Amino acid sequence: MIGYQGTVSKVLVVLCTFPDVEQARQIGTALIEKQLAACVNVIPGIGSIYEWQGEIKQEGEVLALIKTSETAFPALENEIFRLHPYDVPEIIALPVAVGSVPYLRWVLGQTGAPLD
Repeated sequence: MIGYQGTVSKVLVVLCTFPDVEQARQIGTALIEKQLAACVNVIPGIGSIYEWQGEIKQEGEVLALIKTSETAFPALENEIFRLHPYDVPEIIALPVAVGSVPYLRWVLGQTGAPLD
């Protein structure tokens, strides 16, 4: 079942990069254990190009796709800032516009968000 119902806009996908798989897994596990995220996908082998402190950098990184709710996001963001090794971790939350209603309800339930 795919469709837009009121619960859909309450689900977020958060993008966060890490220096390595181990740190992404450790922080992802902590987010799941604290019920701040329903699922964390760890995607190794991405390359990032950015400027930091006046220098152009090219680094290998790991991308985490974190599924959470609007309700859990503030605490999730605080936890990432607390645990992340970067001074300025990437934390970008994208709202889910449309998706599988049973899956979206599961995300909300896992993160303690109201279903309606």
